[in-house]
Amino acid sequence: MTDFSRTPGAPQSSNLPLLAGLAADLQDAGYTVDGVAAFLGEEASAALGREQVVPALLICRAAVEAGGPVPLAAAVQLWLTGESVSPARLDAAFPRTGAAGLLQLGLAEEDPESPELFRAAVDLRPYAFDAAADANEGAADANEGAATDDDGDADDDGDAPARDGDAPARDGDALADSPPAPSAAVQLWVASDLGAHQRPGVLPHDHVLGIGQASLSLAQLTSRRPVARALDLGTGCGIQAFHLLSHAGHVTATDISERALGFTRFNLLLNAPALGLDPARPEQRIDLRLGSMLEPVAGERFDLVVSNPPFVITPRSAAETAEGRFTYRDGGMAGDGIVEGLFRNLGSVLAPGGTAQMLGNWEIQDPDQEDRNGWSARLRSWLPETMDAWVIQRETLSPAEYAEMWLRDAAENRDKNEYAASYAAYLEDFASRGTTAVGFGLVWMRRRADPAAAPLHRFEEITHPLESPIGPHLGAAVDLFDWAAAHPDLSGEHLVVAGDVTEERHQRPGAEHPGVILLRQGAGLRRTNLMSTELTGFVSACDGDLSAGAIIAALGSLLGREDPEFAPGLEAEVRNLILDGFLLPVQP
Repeated sequence: MTDFSRTPGAPQSSNLPLLAGLAADLQDAGYTVDGVAAFLGEEASAALGREQVVPALLICRAAVEAGGPVPLAAAVQLWLTGESVSPARLDAAFPRTGAAGLLQLGLAEEDPESPELFRAAVDLRPYAFDAAADANEGAADANEGAATDDDGDADDDGDAPARDGDAPARDGDALADSPPAPSAAVQLWVASDLGAHQRPGVLPHDHVLGIGQASLSLAQLTSRRPVARALDLGTGCGIQAFHLLSHAGHVTATDISERALGFTRFNLLLNAPALGLDPARPEQRIDLRLGSMLEPVAGERFDLVVSNPPFVITPRSAAETAEGRFTYRDGGMAGDGIVEGLFRNLGSVLAPGGTAQMLGNWEIQDPDQEDRNGWSARLRSWLPETMDAWVIQRETLSPAEYAEMWLRDAAENRDKNEYAASYAAYLEDFASRGTTAVGFGLVWMRRRADPAAAPLHRFEEITHPLESPIGPHLGAAVDLFDWAAAHPDLSGEHLVVAGDVTEERHQRPGAEHPGVILLRQGAGLRRTNLMSTELTGFVSACDGDLSAGAIIAALGSLLGREDPEFAPGLEAEVRNLILDGFLLPVQP
């Protein structure tokens, strides 16, 4: 691992005993996801998630005045609300580390307006995920033919890019077992740069993002099957790398920002025991590399690549410099060039059969209004012949909405004149390429092990809430695609209805038969399928006993359908239900 332990402007990670003492102090203070939630209560915790710190501040002040959990109050005040704290309180709250140790590590600094106080130099917050659930996901993800018992009550998945998360984060993501296995409840502390609500003003251009909705969405999208080598492309504060360490033998994490890699190294070593790392030899499990996009790993091959790349479309200018870009979101290319480059080139770092999951956005330029998938035409043109792709567009914004969101993201809306000029530049930039909208979404890709195999090219728009995590369901759906490709004739196959599927019937009062029959998924992508009479009959008979060919023949006789189009037409509809996960093959 290249040594980023003393990176200027990032927390310092060269003093391992001091880091171990800090971890013990944070644990003793109860500075965990559950500890902070219990201390603040539901209302103040929710307010923090909306970047509103006043309720949390009031609770902290009241606890100090009442002689309550002072160590926890000091941690919340310092790192979550951005309020300055006296060195004496920090010494008492963190006895092994002390105010001097926090200063040495780069976690606190003297308040220039009140030199007798210390203020946060970074954001340091608890984060947790359930490794027991992670192991279950890996098993379920690999079992393509088993019907599920999911009742559809899982959490919804939010996929729109977002800024730093502000409440302590608990990730519903699940990871597969991998030696050395972390404890069932993985408790971490994650350092990143302070947000604008904690330190007012426009964000610095080398800002290192913390755990936000976008990073959580990527964690929920990622496949958690065990792999030998994984790549976290654009690691930021390291959140994806933490998850990858749970199911990858070795992880490589890259970033164009040296400060980001300094934050990542600090976070890795602070949490080394929970992540299964030897703090004296972290390179045995993870390697940090500085460089742009795929350059640091050129010529290498990985089984899994994950990326939340700097995909934000930004107006380019002849006078701009690399130092003037927000490195966490702006890759320096015109339009959606970052995403296009990854579509075209990710296959070069994937091993045969290797997969990639990433977030992205793309310009929609004069789509065919008659074609509901017209938005995907440019994405399809970027895809190499040897690559599979499944893209789910979750949201679209107009050029004006897009400009407003990203100007607000970096707090660039505080100066009226600069805001107006930047807003106008966005609109002119989009107009120059004929861009009418910008799509956001999830991307799953695979380098086919057999280049001659049937390609998986699926581009769809799904805007309703999805189950979270969605990664295992995409993996299972890809397994079903591969199974269907290997079974061109379904007549001899036995099928069952997936455990999360229900049937819904609608009919007019007094009507003898329903006018509409719907099949609904309670889990995964939560699809709804409009059913024909014959397809409804087929699904009703899918208990695994009869073959698909026998059911189709019986329905043809029952419905008086002896025309040659009936059987192949119904089989095609059945195949679609398999691909969408409504029906599952019975394994021999």
